[in-house]
Amino acid sequence: MTRQMLRHWQEAVPNDRLAHLVKHAARGLARALQMRLTEHSVSYGHWTFLRILWEAEGLTQRQLSDEAGVMEPTTFSALNAMEKLGYVTRRPSPTSRKEVHVYLTPKGRALKTKLVPLAEEVNAVALHRVDPGDIAATRRTLLALIANLAADEAQSLTLRRRIPSTRELSRLLNGSRPRARKSPLRRRGRTKKRALWARRGTVSA
Repeated sequence: MTRQMLRHWQEAVPNDRLAHLVKHAARGLARALQMRLTEHSVSYGHWTFLRILWEAEGLTQRQLSDEAGVMEPTTFSALNAMEKLGYVTRRPSPTSRKEVHVYLTPKGRALKTKLVPLAEEVNAVALHRVDPGDIAATRRTLLALIANLAADEAQSLTLRRRIPSTRELSRLLNGSRPRARKSPLRRRGRTKKRALWARRGTVSA
């Protein structure tokens, strides 16, 4: 797969969009790390959350989703699996019934000393024989790119653009419209009708 991506840039479309180049570079880094994580039976998805929790425990599911850049259902599924593996534990919030905070177990915390060196190794492999000046320039460019996109996202919110939820996106792809919520008055009317039908059924019996 990584060789195919390399051929894309060397032979097929050498002047393709920068966004495509960044995506391919990130994919190559992720694949290199996943090959190493597999030796410890850890998935790349779990690594993403472990890395965040090693820096700050006690985050809520929503905070973890924001940090990882994924939807909450994805985070929920990952946490279920990680809890079964003994990496994390979830505790109810003392201030809110709806919030649950995520903490590392000793097993999950111990993985840091095994997995972080693997990520450092991947970085070293990727930057082999790259000039330090080029690395510094790449960092500046990527940080500027992120800053520009952050400004664009902030402006898009004023234009009422937003990232749809997983459920909304599924509806859009399937061409279905969101169901209109029933008003309380309509629900009360239906409840009264059902009660009346029930009484009539009792009388006729």
